[in-house]
Amino acid sequence: MSGTTTTTTVEQPKLAVKSNPLFNEKTALIEETGARISAGSYGDWRDDLIRDGYTVVKGAIPKAKAEGYQQDIFKWLHSFGTEFDINDKSTWKKENLPSPSKISSYSKFAVSHEDFFWNIRQEKGFRDAFAKIWGTDELLVSFDAINVSLPGYDDDTNITSKPWPHVDQSPYRNGLACVQGIASLSHAGPKDGSLVVYKNSHKYAEQFFKEVLGQENWGSRDWVSLSSEDLKWFEDRGAERLKVHVEPGDLILWDSRTIHYGAPPDADSDTIRTIAYISYSPAAFATEESLAKKKEVFEQWAGTTHWAHDNIFPRIERVYLPNGELDPRDKGEPSKKPELTDDLLKLAGVKRY
Repeated sequence: MSGTTTTTTVEQPKLAVKSNPLFNEKTALIEETGARISAGSYGDWRDDLIRDGYTVVKGAIPKAKAEGYQQDIFKWLHSFGTEFDINDKSTWKKENLPSPSKISSYSKFAVSHEDFFWNIRQEKGFRDAFAKIWGTDELLVSFDAINVSLPGYDDDTNITSKPWPHVDQSPYRNGLACVQGIASLSHAGPKDGSLVVYKNSHKYAEQFFKEVLGQENWGSRDWVSLSSEDLKWFEDRGAERLKVHVEPGDLILWDSRTIHYGAPPDADSDTIRTIAYISYSPAAFATEESLAKKKEVFEQWAGTTHWAHDNIFPRIERVYLPNGELDPRDKGEPSKKPELTDDLLKLAGVKRY
């Protein structure tokens, strides 16, 4: 009688559907796709993304093109009739800038739909990277923000002087569900502003949510802030903090479960960090409800989050003067509208593939 070894696999219990507020008819497809991608071996930068939780696609677009987009953004910053001068640090003051956020990002004045931003989103090199990840070129794109981090910029509402580590995926989502991207339009070295990631942290996100955070503290928002004690938990399991160094035209990609934050430039940096946040996901991931919301947001020239297919919360951010009146420079539409081609409208979710 030959010896036979029987192996019993005990699957981890999944959250009951009825208790998952993010469950929808696309959840199974997204989880299956994420699992398949994560199990693959590719012989290129995708292996780094899966193993480390982040990667850099070098030279996704030509350097000259990236630097041209940086100049487009500088022109936009100059278009508001203030004393701001990109070449004069004494003018780098909050009152001279078009309503920057506390992380030096810009999402107001309909900048998410400026012609230059849509040109960035439609760059073949950026799109092809996401198509390579997801295995389809039928993609939706996020309506996110730009970031311009000025060395020495001092504003008491800016939080980037201190680390603000977080993950951009709700504990209710399982596995690889979103890949975020930064279109790098400037150099980033040791002294410059850039993305900081915790390499390998994505591997332990689900365990952290269950064992440390606890399901009673879960939220449906795709944002989980982490304390220094939380970071040590990840570091004890091999997560490694590092700043990503890039050149203009590079594309930074990371799994939304990866701990990350934006680090500001040192005061003596000679580089103005200039980036565009871009994320693409398969159109097949979006529900009819999400597509309807995305169309409505687009038609209002509004922004959303970094999620392209879900989490469609309109950022209709009108700008008001100190006296409470609407800023007359805020027209509720981009200063230069993009050409509404079929390709753009499909990326926006307005037209179907």
